[in-house]
Amino acid sequence: MKSTCNHVLGLIFTIVILVMSLIVPARGAEITRSTLQNGLRVVIVRNTLAPVVAVQLNYLVGSVESPPGFPGMAHAQEHMMFRGSPGLSADQLATIIAATGGEFNADTQQMVTQYFATVAAEDLDSVLNVEAIRMRGIIDSQKGWMEERGAIEQEVQRDLSSPEYLLSVRLQEEIFAGTPYAHDALGTRSSFDQTTAAMLQKFHSDWYSPNNAILIIVGDVEPERTLKMVRHLFRAIPAHPVPSRPEVKLQTLKPAFIELDSNLSYSLAVVAYRFPGYENPDYAAGQVLGDVLSSQRGNLYALVPEGKALSAGFENMTLMKGGVGFATAAFPQGGDSTALIATLKDIIAGYVKNGIPLELVTAAKRHEIADAEFQKNSISGLAFAWSQALAVEGRNSPDDDIEAIRRVTVDDVNRVARTFLTNDTAITALLTPHPSGKPVESRGFSRGKESFVSKNVTPAMLPKWADKLTKSLPKVANGRRPSVFRFANGLRLIVVPTTTSDSIGVYGEVKNNPYLETPPGKEGVSELLDGLFSYGTTTLNRLDFQAALDEIAAEESAGASFFLNILKAHFARGVELLADNILHPALPIDAFKVVQTETAAAVAGELQSPAWLVGQALNKGLYPMGDPTLRHATPKSIAAITLTDVKAYHQTVFRPDLTTIVVIGSVTPAEAKKVIGKYFGSWHTTSPRPATELPPVPLNKTTAVRVPDKNRVQDEVTLAETLGITRKNPDYYPLQVGLHVLSGGFYATRLYHDLRERAGLVYTVEAFLHAGNTRSLFGVFYGCDPQNVSKARTLVERNIYKMQKEPVSMAELRQAKTLLLRQMLLSNTSTGSIAVDLLGLSLNGLPLDEPSRAARKYRTITAHQVRKAFKRWIRPDGFVQVTRGQLLTE
Repeated sequence: MKSTCNHVLGLIFTIVILVMSLIVPARGAEITRSTLQNGLRVVIVRNTLAPVVAVQLNYLVGSVESPPGFPGMAHAQEHMMFRGSPGLSADQLATIIAATGGEFNADTQQMVTQYFATVAAEDLDSVLNVEAIRMRGIIDSQKGWMEERGAIEQEVQRDLSSPEYLLSVRLQEEIFAGTPYAHDALGTRSSFDQTTAAMLQKFHSDWYSPNNAILIIVGDVEPERTLKMVRHLFRAIPAHPVPSRPEVKLQTLKPAFIELDSNLSYSLAVVAYRFPGYENPDYAAGQVLGDVLSSQRGNLYALVPEGKALSAGFENMTLMKGGVGFATAAFPQGGDSTALIATLKDIIAGYVKNGIPLELVTAAKRHEIADAEFQKNSISGLAFAWSQALAVEGRNSPDDDIEAIRRVTVDDVNRVARTFLTNDTAITALLTPHPSGKPVESRGFSRGKESFVSKNVTPAMLPKWADKLTKSLPKVANGRRPSVFRFANGLRLIVVPTTTSDSIGVYGEVKNNPYLETPPGKEGVSELLDGLFSYGTTTLNRLDFQAALDEIAAEESAGASFFLNILKAHFARGVELLADNILHPALPIDAFKVVQTETAAAVAGELQSPAWLVGQALNKGLYPMGDPTLRHATPKSIAAITLTDVKAYHQTVFRPDLTTIVVIGSVTPAEAKKVIGKYFGSWHTTSPRPATELPPVPLNKTTAVRVPDKNRVQDEVTLAETLGITRKNPDYYPLQVGLHVLSGGFYATRLYHDLRERAGLVYTVEAFLHAGNTRSLFGVFYGCDPQNVSKARTLVERNIYKMQKEPVSMAELRQAKTLLLRQMLLSNTSTGSIAVDLLGLSLNGLPLDEPSRAARKYRTITAHQVRKAFKRWIRPDGFVQVTRGQLLTE
């Protein structure tokens, strides 16, 4: 019976492949599709925002297909895909990742495993070669798995330290009990301990087949040439039938209550419901329902202005057969959780009984349709949208969801609400924070006794098809030349026209520093002002202002940092609303009282939270007593603030001569100047400019502090030190090159190679350099088991000492430069990232063409300059160490 069944499946499979091979590639204006003879589906979307391409290879296998008892098998195989294949060693792959900019990664979900890379368009062939080789076969050696297992188990420990993750796991277990959906893709340490290389090889052999994969390519490519390249590399890979998939039969939902401890600064109440899955005809109506329930005009969010919650909303998580929709409300520690959960249920019941307002359904549909246009403003974001539609949801394109959204009626939404929002079977949950103990000074740093000595990471000799990546340093294009205007009131406008979507983004920032601009005894005034911007303007109250945004499907946020995403047709109206919100916030007295009470309660919880205590411990270790950064809000200081104080702070801090606005999108410089000038041009101030730059500080002394966090099973370690260098010092550039010798390029860089690949101590380790105009920080961040903290720090210090004592090899120097230059290009793959970079340059007093200038400098940096800069400025024994984890017993 078994062999007959397999024979029939094989025959059906062969017929399907033959039929698919006859399909002619379908083309839209910017889209090319094809299905190769082996069943590989290919979609190419041309987007010319930047000379960059995003590649996503989706295998239709995830944790659902993992063998019983091994929930993380798909996740483990995802990790091992970076450990080498026949014809491509792990070292070669690491060198390729570094040479293309380090933007290679992967993700395992319940129904799909995705491998994604964002690279320069000229490097597309290298990425496709990598993926074709990995599809053909994988090494999956026992030695490689034993080494990688340490890293994946550290990833497990990291996620198990997150209360939000633990809550999501428990919700899945309850909503999808008795189905493969009941466990997520992460896996467990115990199952990984039982996993073997042979099991991983079988999993790859079973599921990693071209007929079980979808390849998405989005970016500045020539479609015909790209499709020809794909056919050349992938068409010879043989197809084969994949195993039958586990059946998912949803069980009758039963009510349950979940209660978890938390290390958050607030309590969280949740009421969860089963929701339509992707294959359900009511999926689109369910999405609209979720949007309505999360609307700031809705009854859930109304809990915030009513003073009953710190935040409130509704979220969705969807799988093929079913989903989860859940209402959430954050509230201060010690609040009445029972009453709040009852209130959430009452609000949901009210919608079910009285119906969903038509105007909110209309607004939700507008936003969903506009969001589809906004997605075109990110190359990688658009690639993810296509992967989501085809590989996860089973659609033909992202437009399928939008068309379904267009057809949704208020009757559809009400029907879904009546069907799925059933309080009798709802899952309720509560996250309760427990105050962290006081930070404890460590007795000193004990250096670990690792048996190996750190060696230079030598870039591997690459295959011929990738050889070009390391032959010469990449050129960095100058990019778009923005138009720059200065208005009479001092406001600076930067305009970058693009043609990738029919939308416009407005990103702005007022240069400010609450540490310096907050009056003594009024700490927290900036937080109160931030909380009041959502209450409308002097001409539109909270609900009317939000309705005006909904009318034009605008995404808007006001504050010292502000933004607006808007369709081109509504550009002027969107800017009018944004300017009104920033320049003329309502600041009503009733709302002030609510925000003041809520902020005081939130701060009281925050001051006891591990996250806040970590930041405070770092600041105390790094900066001298009395430093402005040691100022912070308390319930007492917030209680002392009046509405007059808030208005005065707004008047003092928000000023045009310290503001930069970037307009990017489907707009000409003249159009942008006219609209921004109309609504921001009359903004003026008469007070003197406030100080916004912190004073310089001396070098810190070395200290070690442990912040207790009973919820963490993995220690989180930050090593940081002050530097006597500023951003405009010439040594900034060799330090950056050296930083990219240490980290940023996966196994091809020293810290990843030593701490993760060789020792298996960590999952993530990153070095950082934050250089400002008056003070700078250098440091390293990693997470590991408590007993390995000292071992990991020892390896970090050895690597830094080595940077000071020996020049880096020419191969490492070239690789670091290549990685750095490529990352500069890849940092501008969305309109948002382009705008944020321009804002940063403007506010820090750097020329807007600084990236091009920096690229020229990086190309000439020598190994001697790197060693000299590290020796002059970096102090391996000068770190402040702050460790967050469970309190250890002596």
